[in-house]
Amino acid sequence: MADYYTNFSFAFRLPDEAAQTYALNLAEQACQSQFENEVPNDFPAELRDHLDDWLFEVAAESVDEHPGLWLHSQNGGVDSACAFLQHLLQKFDPAGVVTFEWSHDCSKPRTDAYGGGAAIVTAQEIKTLSTNQWLHEQTAALA
Repeated sequence: MADYYTNFSFAFRLPDEAAQTYALNLAEQACQSQFENEVPNDFPAELRDHLDDWLFEVAAESVDEHPGLWLHSQNGGVDSACAFLQHLLQKFDPAGVVTFEWSHDCSKPRTDAYGGGAAIVTAQEIKTLSTNQWLHEQTAALA
């Protein structure tokens, strides 16, 4: 049996410690919901649909000597991470942009196990591209 992984690790800056505390508390509530199946009433509605895919960890991190967050995972959660980032940008940095990449990997050589992608997240939009998607687009363009 093979183990499949979706890895990402990146840090991004927040405007102040209050934003960092808010984000850490929100992430803790999301993680707790996986065990308790309940979130507080004031948990953001736009993130509720992403709780099942909340497979990443969040930690306080200093970025360029400013408060920030470190998001990382071996288990995926790319869509939830994007939604979380967008929520934080909408609340604290409407003109901000966060980018990150991820990789798909496997503990054994499998033909369907490798790839990756990238995301660009703003307060208004989330754009993602997977290497698989790119390959299909390029192959179609050649036909």
